[in-house]
Amino acid sequence: MPTMADVARSAGVSVATVSHVLNDTRPVLPDTRRAVLDAVEELGYTPNTLARSLVTSRTRSIGLAVSAISNPYFTEILQGVEASALEHGYGLLIADPHDDPAHEREVVRMLHERRVDGMIVAPSAEPKGLVAYLVRHRVPAVFLDRVVEVPEADGAPRFDQVCAESAEPTARLVGHLTGLGHRRVGLVAGRPGLSTTRERITGYRHGLAAAGLPFDERLLVHGDSEADGGARASAALLSLAVPPTALITANNAMTIGALRALRDRGLSVPGDVALCCFDDFAWADLFTPRLTAIAQPSRDLGAQAVRLLLERLAAPDRPARTVRLPCAFVHRTSCGCAEETGEREPAGGREESEHVQATAHERTRP
Repeated sequence: MPTMADVARSAGVSVATVSHVLNDTRPVLPDTRRAVLDAVEELGYTPNTLARSLVTSRTRSIGLAVSAISNPYFTEILQGVEASALEHGYGLLIADPHDDPAHEREVVRMLHERRVDGMIVAPSAEPKGLVAYLVRHRVPAVFLDRVVEVPEADGAPRFDQVCAESAEPTARLVGHLTGLGHRRVGLVAGRPGLSTTRERITGYRHGLAAAGLPFDERLLVHGDSEADGGARASAALLSLAVPPTALITANNAMTIGALRALRDRGLSVPGDVALCCFDDFAWADLFTPRLTAIAQPSRDLGAQAVRLLLERLAAPDRPARTVRLPCAFVHRTSCGCAEETGEREPAGGREESEHVQATAHERTRP
């Protein structure tokens, strides 16, 4: 195999210059850099990643800890992370914490021991152990999808966060259903303790209040963000003495569970029960009826997480930021409306300004 010395001879430079070009450790004249890269290409030289990490103290790798990788939502996030990481010359190590706090800490420890330069983590509902580990070992990290309240202290790592808007899009679903005449709208909520669950419940309550309807705690059941839990929660709502005439499911897995519960009771959508869901997914348009949904910008979330992590690596002491990306309301027929084309609107409604669709809202913590 060709060596770095072979590259240096071919390019007519020193081995040190080749090292500076490949490791980006010192500025090199453009013509010299081009000569080195041409020699690398011609000889088929492959850099020794382990040796390079000893020189730079960087492995050019990112750890990604995301639960339920089989979930299409997180799969699309993963694709966004991978594409952005590769674009910037970073490899990816992936682990599934299974939304279990103890396993989450082990996964993060394992990634840290493999000397990743930083991590992107979708935190569990009980992230104290995770945060404590990251703080103790000063691991650069970005929290993805789920927001964690981390008080900033002098000398402690600063954690950036990226997620989609949750409250306003959920309120939009409630408003759409109540606008169709529904007065008993049930919510199949996610796993307790997750910020996404709290925010979607907040949006649900805001939507009811905007429609002049009282909040009825019997119409809110947790489905634990899983299909089986969504089926149980939906069954409980449908078993009420006065069941809801419309359901909102707070993620795609629970939507599958809700459809199963409705089928088991011989209920049709939207004839017997209208249905709207948080999370659009590839086959939502193939169901009969087609599912009215909130579409999250999943790939963009992954790409934004990489961007924030690379900015943190470049400037460890800058203020922490929370970036929220807007969602889209995808209007189909499971809500009871006439057949449409799956038109996408801003999740807050047509009256919102166009820049809400095109830009992320960034909130900077002091």
